[in-house]
Amino acid sequence: MTNPPWLYRIGAATATMAALTACSEGGSPAPETQAVNEPLVATYDGGLYVLDGETLEVRQDIPLEGFLRLNPAGDDAHVLVTTGDGFRILDAAGRRLTDDTFPAADPGHVVTHGEHTVLFADGSGEITAFDPHALEARGLPETETFKTPRAHHGVAVILSDGTLVHSIGDPENRTGAVAMQGDREIARSEECPGIHGESVAADEVVILGCENGVLEYANGEFTKIPSPTPYGRTGNTRGHEDSPVVLGDMKVDPDAELERPQQFALIDTTTDQLQVVQMPPSVSYWFRSLGRGPQGEALIMGTDGKLYVFDPATADMLKAVQVTQPWTEPDDWQDPGPAVFTREDAVYVSDPATRQIHLVDLGAGAVTASTTLDQAPNELSGPVGHDH
Repeated sequence: MTNPPWLYRIGAATATMAALTACSEGGSPAPETQAVNEPLVATYDGGLYVLDGETLEVRQDIPLEGFLRLNPAGDDAHVLVTTGDGFRILDAAGRRLTDDTFPAADPGHVVTHGEHTVLFADGSGEITAFDPHALEARGLPETETFKTPRAHHGVAVILSDGTLVHSIGDPENRTGAVAMQGDREIARSEECPGIHGESVAADEVVILGCENGVLEYANGEFTKIPSPTPYGRTGNTRGHEDSPVVLGDMKVDPDAELERPQQFALIDTTTDQLQVVQMPPSVSYWFRSLGRGPQGEALIMGTDGKLYVFDPATADMLKAVQVTQPWTEPDDWQDPGPAVFTREDAVYVSDPATRQIHLVDLGAGAVTASTTLDQAPNELSGPVGHDH
């Protein structure tokens, strides 16, 4: 294929420097000896809580204005806080919100995979990538920057062989994805209307959500996996590195202003099949409900207050753990609602109605620890690292 003129590296290994603040925003210095164990981070209206992931004790309350989003930064200590200026580095283990920010126009998706963390700026179509282990040195790490043809609400991931897979579209429509090796396009598909979200399954198979199924990238090729329904929007997915099956949400009503889905998708990347699975009667969920367990179990937090555990291979429901009281998805997606965050064998569920965060033991099928916060939690995340 010819090299497309619209994708090019803006700067390879561009070094950026900024000073690291020694104090939390509005707080006091956090000595290294007081590092947080398995840090967990929750946003609230006006700031961030940093909690001990085992005891759920609040270790730091960091004031910060605006609607805040959270994503793992790719190592075992840091989280990226999405603000109006870009992606700001939170040293969660050290309880410090730094001033170091990856600048981005309308910052959007963060994808961590292997040795790359990839940031997408919706307002410019710019993609920024860095090695998350470089965060240990403090300050902003060296970055590689790429540019897509048109700004759009997009997503990108870099695989272990250096292949960059990213969405394509414009501010009005998103149509598909391309795969690049350096400046060379190696694969393209425009069979993914409304492309949104990304997950990597076992063997580095990439799944991207569409309004009529999903788009799969594997072995240098895109494959469209259609929905069995005429309209089947999968916009949020959860993969597991040991599972060939990806969990996705599934909306089937194209005319709904706010569809509260009562079915979900299991995408088998070995057979290229998408299975629609029904939730129990009258139980729905929302985009923050999805997670994967330590054995790759498919987890969904239902509106009846139960955390449902499904076998991704058979779609059988294994158990349901009562965690909260029944709840209703808020009309505004930015408003608080129960959120699921998983890391290794830990499963956390937030309950804004009671201002609580719960630690769930899937094996025991029970809540094993809970804490009540001063403010209602909204987004929930934490560092998720891997070994070199």
